[in-house]
Amino acid sequence: MSNLDRRVFLAQSAATLLSAMPGARGLDSRTSEWAHYGSDAGATRFSPIDRIKRSNVGKLKLAWTHRTGDHSEKPATTIECTPTVADGMLYLTSPRLKVQALDAVTGEAKWSFDPNQGQRSGRAPGVQRGVTWFEDGKDKRVYVGVQNRMYCLYAKSGELVKTFANGGIADLSKDFDTDRPEYRLTSPAVIFEDTLIVGGGGGEGPYPTGPGHIRGYDVYTGKRKWIFHTIPWPGEFGHDTWSPESYKVNGGTNNWAGLSLDTKRGWIFVSTGCSAFDFWGGDRIGNNLFSDCVLVLDARTGKRIWHFQTVHHDVWDYDLPAQPALLTINNRGRKQDVVAQVTKTGMLFLLDRETGKPVFGVEERPVEASDIEGEVLSKTQPFPLKPKPFARQIVNNDTLTEISKEANAFARKALSQWRGGKPYPAPSKQGTIFSPGTLGGALWGGCAFEPSSNLLFVPTSELPSIVTLLDAEAGQPFKFRHKGYDKFVDAEGYPAVKTPWGTLTAIDLTTGDFKWQETVGYFPELAARGLKNTGTEILGGCIATAGGLVFMAGTADKHLRAFDSSSGKVLWQGELPAAGQATPATYEAGGKQFVVIACGGGNRLRTAPGDYFAAFTIS
Repeated sequence: MSNLDRRVFLAQSAATLLSAMPGARGLDSRTSEWAHYGSDAGATRFSPIDRIKRSNVGKLKLAWTHRTGDHSEKPATTIECTPTVADGMLYLTSPRLKVQALDAVTGEAKWSFDPNQGQRSGRAPGVQRGVTWFEDGKDKRVYVGVQNRMYCLYAKSGELVKTFANGGIADLSKDFDTDRPEYRLTSPAVIFEDTLIVGGGGGEGPYPTGPGHIRGYDVYTGKRKWIFHTIPWPGEFGHDTWSPESYKVNGGTNNWAGLSLDTKRGWIFVSTGCSAFDFWGGDRIGNNLFSDCVLVLDARTGKRIWHFQTVHHDVWDYDLPAQPALLTINNRGRKQDVVAQVTKTGMLFLLDRETGKPVFGVEERPVEASDIEGEVLSKTQPFPLKPKPFARQIVNNDTLTEISKEANAFARKALSQWRGGKPYPAPSKQGTIFSPGTLGGALWGGCAFEPSSNLLFVPTSELPSIVTLLDAEAGQPFKFRHKGYDKFVDAEGYPAVKTPWGTLTAIDLTTGDFKWQETVGYFPELAARGLKNTGTEILGGCIATAGGLVFMAGTADKHLRAFDSSSGKVLWQGELPAAGQATPATYEAGGKQFVVIACGGGNRLRTAPGDYFAAFTIS
């Protein structure tokens, strides 16, 4: 047995022994911490801590702030990171993707690691939504992906673990089974036993880009152990759902929103994005597995267990925008393991975790055909029978903004020039409007679950998109391009549809019905004109706690809010130093419960960039 094999064997044996001991504290039993991107491995975004509850949340005060010191106005930076909290430390990524460690009680900085030290760039650095915590006895590390590189750092010091990959850095653009350009990782990796599992991939524009293959690496050495081709190769399942040469030329089908892990089954749950190019698929005829899928793989081998496709042959940029949430619900008197997948389409797919079968049923309904050269759209698309959509599905004259007569007239005139008025309208050269848009419905903040009530909480934005196809210029390696990621807004830049523009919805997973739906957020300048309950688009997610609370920011008004989970009533709100366009975390340290959120602003809500992390507690 090699030294590596012996270390792995001893680590697994110790983990097995500890898990069998009363009171053992493995990674998944860290109930007082936030050791995973989604709170736990299954991304429930639920915390069992209840020190802060309905009866005392009104006493919540700012405990500390930390400034990372690296935001910028031009290019405008942002922070979409949810901090990881483990072993008394809080780990974060900054606007320019530094990794920093803080004392979880005081917010005091302990170390900072800059992956771009010595490099200068006038471009925005992108985002990384968190780090991955790992411990094997006394060996404690954090892994963080920055663009195409995976860094392995000692958790105590922030120094590179030189025995991992190439001096502590793995180049993720290699071992990818393709030499096509562009690879980046925007959400944390997942670790199961001794395997580090990463998503990521290329973009979805018309230019040639890389696919989003899923890979497993040895957590100690950084060597690739397995790969799953999300655009199947000849002889692989799903290859016949593409054009024969698609595996060589098409890209996308990437996991950019993060992975979830079923530790009991040893299965990794992947939410995939659309195929490239976003809005025309004449070079990828077919349903295009495994784009827009909940994809389940064996975490040890990368072998497919099952899949469920939420959009066939996607030409609307309807990526699955969030981690699949692995929940155990009370389904009419019996416990059932399920997967909850929220979508940009405003629909929730609730699937049995073992089989992928829809819990409430799904119906294939006819949709519009295309008149664009070479395009062959799917004749049907899947619609869940329950719950009903949590975002509006169409735009017509009855759904237009009413914030003023001028805004309504502007929207009515603009709408008259485009096609649309139905779910999944075909992209066109005339221009096609669709709702939810590419930044509507649910986004990367995902959802949160309260086990005691069976309630799932989903933040939602209402912002339709317009896609206009254009002929490619001579000499380009593609047939069509598009005018841009245009949004349906009025002359002042506000959504040109009726309010509310942002909501938080509680869905009862026993019945599939809404328990409540509340408007969230406001634009300060509109509030000054008497328009106080508009809601705003929401860029960030929510979390649920055993104290009967749901915490969420994500709006344009720079507030963190605490909602009563049973009613949706706002019980507390605190102003942030910059807009909190991220998902908060909560943890227990020093005898107190803290709620912490990144305040990076600078995203698509026209808020000023910031570099803050703010933590709240009850003194």
